[in-house]
Amino acid sequence: MRKILIISTGGTFNKVYDSINGGLLIDKESKAIEDIASKWLCEFEIVNIIGKDSLEMTNQDRLELLATLNLSEYNNIIIIHGTDTMHTTAEYLADADLEKRIVLTGAMMPYSIDSVEATANFSSAYGYLQTLTDNDVYIVMNGVFGSYKNIQKDRTNGRFIVKKDSLS
Repeated sequence: MRKILIISTGGTFNKVYDSINGGLLIDKESKAIEDIASKWLCEFEIVNIIGKDSLEMTNQDRLELLATLNLSEYNNIIIIHGTDTMHTTAEYLADADLEKRIVLTGAMMPYSIDSVEATANFSSAYGYLQTLTDNDVYIVMNGVFGSYKNIQKDRTNGRFIVKKDSLS
């Protein structure tokens, strides 16, 4: 079993209801991931950084993520990330040419509202990471697995798909 680092950057996956203002806030302690991981026999190291909706992420935030990856002894990493700019971050990390296997995942619906999608995406990312042999950047969302180059968010239907040009 591979040692896996989980880096939580925020995103919808980690949003929780704020009873004071009636909105959704990012849980910067990633209780959702801890809840999922606590039900498994595996041990993870969980690092919480950035704590933003991905639409608010900046290049400085991506630089912080890259620094965290560079300083990590782990070669197998799952990044919990918001879906809106997941591909931007994946490209940024791929350009850094890290010698690591990195899987980005997230959720379209907060774990605190409906735990099914977030749990399925995280579980799929974990399983997919176990099968990878090549260092690269991957995306796992909505039952779709692959290189970040081949996966995209279908904003019309609200889910991730394999890019049509990568099917041939």
